[in-house]
Amino acid sequence: MSIEIVGPEAEALLSWQGLCEAFEAGHRLPRAEINDLFLYRGADTLLDRAAWIDGLGSLVKVATVVPGNAARGLPSIHGAVNLFNDQTGVLEALVDFHLVTKWKTAGDSLLSASKLARKDSRNILLVGAGTVARSMISAYSALFPDAKFSIWNRSPAGAEAMAAADGRVTAVTDLAAAVRAADVICTATMSKEPLLKGEWLQPGQHIDLIGAYTPAMREADDEVMRRASVFVDSRATTVHHIGELKDPIARGVISEADIKADFYDMAQGVYRRSSDDEITVAKNGGGAHLDLMTSAYILAMWRQR
Repeated sequence: MSIEIVGPEAEALLSWQGLCEAFEAGHRLPRAEINDLFLYRGADTLLDRAAWIDGLGSLVKVATVVPGNAARGLPSIHGAVNLFNDQTGVLEALVDFHLVTKWKTAGDSLLSASKLARKDSRNILLVGAGTVARSMISAYSALFPDAKFSIWNRSPAGAEAMAAADGRVTAVTDLAAAVRAADVICTATMSKEPLLKGEWLQPGQHIDLIGAYTPAMREADDEVMRRASVFVDSRATTVHHIGELKDPIARGVISEADIKADFYDMAQGVYRRSSDDEITVAKNGGGAHLDLMTSAYILAMWRQR
C-alpha cells in the first residue's frame, strides 16, 4: 500500500464548515488517547504529540522549535504529521505540517464560535497580528459572511500592515474601546501578562482565547474568567496545563467545576450559550486528537479530488 503525500496544495479542497463537521463527528467517537513528549536543548524544543481515536486512526505529529533560525533566514518551526490506519496501523499518509496546524488551530476556535457566539455577531476584534489572526479572518468569515474586523497589536505597525492588505480589516490602537465595541474577541498572542480585562466586557460577547499555551502565559485577567461562562475544547489539554485556567483555579478565582463543557459534551447539547446576554469564553488548547481529526479530514478530501 502506497503512502499518500498530502501537501499544501490540498488547501484548495478544504472548507471550514467541512472541518467543523469532521470535529463534531470525531467527538462522537470514543474519547481519544493523547500524550505529549518534550525534549529540550537550550532554547530549542522537540515536541512529539500523539493521539489514537478508535474508529478513526492514530497520529504522531513532530515539531522542532529553533528560535535561532531567524538569524539563519529560516522559519523557527518545522515538523511532520504521520497518519496511521486505524485497523492495521499502516502509515497511510504524510500530511503537510503547516496545513494541519493552521486548519486545526483556526477550526478549533471556529467550532466554539459556531456554538457560543451570537448568530448576529458582526464586529470581530483580533488581538495579535500574527499568522493565527490571518487564519481567523478566513475562518470567521465562513461563519459570519458580513463580519468586519478590527485588529490591535502590541506593535501598531503589525496591525496597520494587516489592515493595508485586507479591506475588511481596520487597525485600532485603543484596546479597551475596541473590546467594548466587539461582538467576538479573539486573542492570539504570546503574552505572559493579561491583555484582556474583564471590566471592559459587555453582555453577549464571545471571547476566543488562542494564544496562551503554557502555564506561564495569560491573555485574559481574573475578572474575565469570573464574569464569563467558561468552555474549553478539551479538559485534558487545558485545565492542568495552561495558565489561563491553571493559574486562576490554583488561586481559587474559579474552580474546575466552573468549566461548563468541552467538545466531548457537544452531543449532550451543553456546549452552547444559554442567553443573548451571557458572556462566553472558549479556551483553545489544541491537542493531538484535533490534529488527528484535521488530518483525517484533509486526507479524505484529498482522496475525493
